[in-house]
Amino acid sequence: MTKPRVVIVGAGFAGYHAAKTLSRLAGKRAEIVVLNTTDYFLYLPLLPEVAAGVVEPTRIAVPLAGTLDGVRVVIGEADRVDLQNRWVGYRSVEGDHGQLAYDRLVLCVGSVNKLLPIPGVTEYAHGFRGLPEALYLHDHVVRQIELAELAEDPAEQRSRTTFVVVGAGYTGTEVAAHGQLFTDRLMAQRPHLKVRPRWMLLDVAPRVLPELDQRLSVTADRVLRRRGVDVRMGTSVSEATPDGVLLTDGEYVPTCSLVWCVGVRPDPFVAELGLRTERGRLVVDEYLNVPGYPEVFACGDAAAVPDPTRPGQICAMTAQHAQRQGKLAAHNIAASYGKGTRKTYKHRDLGWVVDLGGKEAAANPLHVPLGGLPAKAVTRGYHLYAMPSNRARVGADWLLDATLTRPAVQLGLVPANAVPLESESPEMVRRR
Repeated sequence: MTKPRVVIVGAGFAGYHAAKTLSRLAGKRAEIVVLNTTDYFLYLPLLPEVAAGVVEPTRIAVPLAGTLDGVRVVIGEADRVDLQNRWVGYRSVEGDHGQLAYDRLVLCVGSVNKLLPIPGVTEYAHGFRGLPEALYLHDHVVRQIELAELAEDPAEQRSRTTFVVVGAGYTGTEVAAHGQLFTDRLMAQRPHLKVRPRWMLLDVAPRVLPELDQRLSVTADRVLRRRGVDVRMGTSVSEATPDGVLLTDGEYVPTCSLVWCVGVRPDPFVAELGLRTERGRLVVDEYLNVPGYPEVFACGDAAAVPDPTRPGQICAMTAQHAQRQGKLAAHNIAASYGKGTRKTYKHRDLGWVVDLGGKEAAANPLHVPLGGLPAKAVTRGYHLYAMPSNRARVGADWLLDATLTRPAVQLGLVPANAVPLESESPEMVRRR
């Protein structure tokens, strides 16, 4: 008798944990296939530390093979779903096309950089959603510091040592916090550079980390300003040019570096499915089922999952929600094969952690506000707990960074044109 096949599209927080949980629950009752554009699960929260050279990039890239026991991994990008005949079409990394038939389908395609209609942004800004973008930013920062040291024109020095981050949410705040420490270290290694690098953090919101508890916001804001980060709330970019950015308050800031962290939007693939959406995300019920298609599930950033704690609203696009929803989808699929019973999505907010680099962090585990070293310990402990693998390697990188001089070289592996802001696959380097 042929085993039923479960196809999971995407191996982010939702897809990876759906596959891991289902492989444990279903055992040999079903064939589990993961279709993903890369052969790894990316632990996104540590991406700013990769850009700052604290953690090696391979540490946060958890291989799918070897960590998903009994799961078949297909490397490719989904480009079509035939809901009537139950198959998923995909394009492999070599450009070939294939199909995967399914009995159950889990859509976890994730999200991409959020774009706004601001002149010049798509041409001159770079996002921060994948390893290629983090590697590019690391090289770019080192390159600008090196060029600034060689520049004789003071105006060029100031332009090359000015880094503008747009978006003071979770990602943008960490990028600016780690970035200021990183460039200060680079400056200390270059005695001929007399201009201290300047990081600017912009957002139209009234405060840093507007989506989190205000006490976390106050802690992060205090740390950033103490380090010299130019934090400007209620301000954003109205136009980007090759030589700088025009701010909404009318000031023109000469810069060669514009980092776009204004948020994310659902993968455009969702809109191509022909299913009902809400805010660009697939409408699902409390069991994560797509209405009218009981064999199809959706979770994570791709799904508009009803939030039981906020009636009438949907869950935010966070890693915590995605991971929990992926596990629930696996439980409900296993239930459809006779193991257990279906469950509705429920959650309890466990708090947040924000790593600010050095000895600083902001955290509120179980809603207890923390700052400084206690928050740092909680933050790093949480990351080690949440990572599916590579914990020892990440811990070793943290230890080495705390005790040794951080090496900073530009390898030039990811050119600027390989990571455009409008990319629908930020986890992939665009081929020429």
